Amino acid sequence: MGMVFSGEVALVTGGAAGIGRETALAFAAEGLKVVVSDVDVAGGEGTVALIRNAGGTASFIRCDVTRDAEVKALMEATLAAYGRLDYAFNNAGIEIEQGDRLPDGTEAEFDAIMNVNVKGVWNCLRHQLPIMLAQGGGAVVNTASIAGLCAAPKMSIYAASKHAVIGLTKSAAIEYARKKVRVNAVCPAVIDTEMFRRAHGGDEQYAAGVASRHPMGRVGQPGEIAAAVLFLCSDGAAFTTGHALTVDGGWTAI
Repeated sequence: MGMVFSGEVALVTGGAAGIGRETALAFAAEGLKVVVSDVDVAGGEGTVALIRNAGGTASFIRCDVTRDAEVKALMEATLAAYGRLDYAFNNAGIEIEQGDRLPDGTEAEFDAIMNVNVKGVWNCLRHQLPIMLAQGGGAVVNTASIAGLCAAPKMSIYAASKHAVIGLTKSAAIEYARKKVRVNAVCPAVIDTEMFRRAHGGDEQYAAGVASRHPMGRVGQPGEIAAAVLFLCSDGAAFTTGHALTVDGGWTAI
């Protein structure tokens, strides 16, 4: 049984691969028109090709979410192409610092992670929310992490960025709670994406160790996060806003 959606246009940032690609495909499978955005042009166009080959409607628009002018142009291009923006999945992000204790992190790492993970979400929200308000409603989901809910030793900058995403999410949700615009976040544990594969670098013992830390004994799949995002956008979540939904194989229940 498919989910029920009141709108018809969805935007996915970070849509070139992994969670973003799977979510774009899932939106399209539900009959929505999808705008895919990323700095990875080849990957983003690849996602659009997969959607079109399956009979869906999609467009790719390159955007660096850290640049306000590019985000503004992305929203304008979305409206020009499809006339509205009903759902936005602000998923663009970069990975953790590589195992540094807090004093070992560099200013360059801090700036890079915060610019994409926090400023990028903030830029998107500040251009998406007025559009949704003007058209009478909409739903936004931001990608946070379980690192935004609990301690994350040796990845303090990344954890701080994801705590900030949850703060943005809750604040925006309350601001717009009576205006028919819902804002939620999804908080994955470790997901089997290229980002995870870069982290373990082919070290299967390391990968197995990470998987075993999840009570379910495995890492998650991108499609499992996509399903959570679509639920938060769907009419089934009509009374849900300001929520950080964990999809973590039980990690945060320990």
